[in-house]
Amino acid sequence: MTGRERLLRHLAGRPVDSLPCMPITMQFAAGLIGVAYRRYAFDHRVLVEAQARVAGAFGFDHVSAISDPAREASDLGAAIVAEEDTPPAMDGAAPLLAAKDALRSLEGKPGVCGPRMTDRLEAIAGLRRTCPDLLVEGWIEGPCAEGADLRGINNLMTDFMDDPRFVRDLFEFVTQFEISFARMQADAGADLIGIGDAAASLVGPRVYREFVLEYEKRMVEAIHDMGALVRLHICGNTRRILGELGATGADIVDLDYPAPIADARRLMGSAQVLLGNLDPVSVLRDSGPDAVRDAVAACHRDAGARYIVGPGCEVPRDTPHANLRELVRYAREHKPDGSAA
Repeated sequence: MTGRERLLRHLAGRPVDSLPCMPITMQFAAGLIGVAYRRYAFDHRVLVEAQARVAGAFGFDHVSAISDPAREASDLGAAIVAEEDTPPAMDGAAPLLAAKDALRSLEGKPGVCGPRMTDRLEAIAGLRRTCPDLLVEGWIEGPCAEGADLRGINNLMTDFMDDPRFVRDLFEFVTQFEISFARMQADAGADLIGIGDAAASLVGPRVYREFVLEYEKRMVEAIHDMGALVRLHICGNTRRILGELGATGADIVDLDYPAPIADARRLMGSAQVLLGNLDPVSVLRDSGPDAVRDAVAACHRDAGARYIVGPGCEVPRDTPHANLRELVRYAREHKPDGSAA
């Protein structure tokens, strides 16, 4: 069974030969082929080479075009900081929408696709050609994350209280813009679109329900209408909104390590596919293979059969290869129901 078949069958609730494994590897993949991260993030050919190499070397079931959260905002005109060997990030001192009325200048750009977004499309097409047996993952930013990238994280958190109408106008633009980008990625060959909405972990349940959930659901529904699957990834502590995450309709809900899988299973029900929540630093990077195996086994036990093996967030660049191999080994030796593969 190929990795693509394994994931598609598992997500459809059909029998598979073993648990799927789909960790996020960005800096780790760049390090594996010995390139500075700037090249990985700005040159789709480097990203494709690194993803193909890391998936082949460790036996992952997927490859991904994710590199950093700044692609869309950059192409809309936002200032970013791009150092030689760290992921591109927003220039927090100069948000594009520091003045709220600047949003009007973006409202006619729901279909814009600048050089960094185009580079992701080329990466997806390259991954589809290079790795036909693996599931290909595209990526967009969620409403809260992209809203924070454009407006500035501190400004946005204040806007929730001071100007809710502006927040809804901003999220409406972001939702339409990101759906358009998701469609381009699906057309380029992505089987699944990840939605990264890290800033959503910073708001409480009331704000999430009132402002964020509706727009995430619309993104998920639109991507499904394109014929693609959805992975919702929210870094940080989401334990207060776990039930709401299960209501988004995402095929996979990623859980970072502060959010207990047992709570997620109880609140989301037995049908939701969960991924995570192994601590990527203290366990995957800083412990040994035995500790990794024990931690993955505990995640699997708490998640039950509807589970995909992976850490709570990105695999750190300096993770020992033996630890990552143990992560994959556990997946290959177990079926979803816990029996031996």
